[in-house]
Amino acid sequence: MRLKGKSALITGAGSGIGRATAIRFAAEGALVTASDISDAAAVETVAAIREAGGEATAAGGDVAQDGDANGMVQAAVDAYGRLDVVVNSAGISARSALPEGASHEAVWDKVMDVNLKGTYLVSWHAVPEMERSGGGSIINLASIMALVGYPVGMGGGFNPYNASKGGVLQFTRNLAIDMASKGIRVNCICPGYVETNMTQALTGNPDSYAALKGRHPLGRLGQPDDIANAALFLASDEAAFVTGAPLIVDGGYRARLVALT
Repeated sequence: MRLKGKSALITGAGSGIGRATAIRFAAEGALVTASDISDAAAVETVAAIREAGGEATAAGGDVAQDGDANGMVQAAVDAYGRLDVVVNSAGISARSALPEGASHEAVWDKVMDVNLKGTYLVSWHAVPEMERSGGGSIINLASIMALVGYPVGMGGGFNPYNASKGGVLQFTRNLAIDMASKGIRVNCICPGYVETNMTQALTGNPDSYAALKGRHPLGRLGQPDDIANAALFLASDEAAFVTGAPLIVDGGYRARLVALT
């Protein structure tokens, strides 16, 4: 087991990539704290882990609130006595940030709060606990959109999602340099389009779904398990010499764009 006995906090663990990562880590022996803004969704993930014979505890809260972010970290420490791994998976898109009719400024602020500020806050509270544990691994969820722009016509110019994920990428690099001497590795994953609730508005339309698949040379969109497997590598000792890196898991999306330029 690649994570046997390691205490891992995973935010956004109630669905999608976060849930897949929590289940995958538990299967590899991790002691999982599954956090989500939906208490019920976090409990569902914990139930699935326990049913499979794994160990997990639930922690609700909003990553964009400092007290909640600290509470998630402390829940992991209270449950398992230490913190070794954090996966900052909680995130939203501009499409799902707020109800229809919200102002452009409110949408921008909400996306930035969850995607970038939330990653910062959880990491801020996690680092002292990882130091006490002798080191650790922080894995942030960025996006392929941290590295490329939206295609023309997709309204990306004012979309806060790319900016938030670009911020996550740069935050990852800076934190990795600062934490290296403390034995804490910090990396991020840049997924292509993944079939989750967040992308349902696109994948639920046959035309947009076909167009999205066509942008990925492997001919499909990612699945949550594809990203969970990448996170498992970064969390494990196999990645002992990897820090400050964006791990691109995108079915060739970026390579295709580079080839076209």
